Amino acid sequence: MAGPEGAALTILAPAVAFVDLETTGTSSTGDRVTEVAIVRVAEGEVVEEWSSLVDPERSIPPDIQILTGITNEMVRGAPTFADIRHEVRSRLEGHLFVAHNARFDYGFLKNEFARLEMPFSADVLCTVRLSRRLYPEAVGHGLDALIARHGLVDPLEAVDPAARTGRHSALGDA
Repeated sequence: MAGPEGAALTILAPAVAFVDLETTGTSSTGDRVTEVAIVRVAEGEVVEEWSSLVDPERSIPPDIQILTGITNEMVRGAPTFADIRHEVRSRLEGHLFVAHNARFDYGFLKNEFARLEMPFSADVLCTVRLSRRLYPEAVGHGLDALIARHGLVDPLEAVDPAARTGRHSALGDA
């Protein structure tokens, strides 16, 4: 990301981590993570895209499987959150945590770390709240509305349409 957009991100914070999770449901205290993605940006440039399926150690409800495309078979044999906790933490450390509906993603990560008796905190920026402030006249502030408003496209999806980079995949949404 070069040009004015990159400069804006640098002004926002020198290191930013765009985060998205897929989960077994909507309760951060009762449901679990099934996929995590982190896109790190430093000085306005994407420096890393990382994602992993996560074994939630419970069954994924059928409606969630339909929504996310993540099945019980896909996460069978994937690492648990405990297995990737250090990787996740090191990728987020020192970065501004940015997510669409950040309360959801941040809450899930905070609870996953709490289950492992590991404290976790970060400075958080919610793109839903930011959109509402910057575009109060806009009809929608959901991720699809932001993608359309700003003409955002997923370059990975164009290369490999079968990759888990579309909407409702953690990496695609991050």
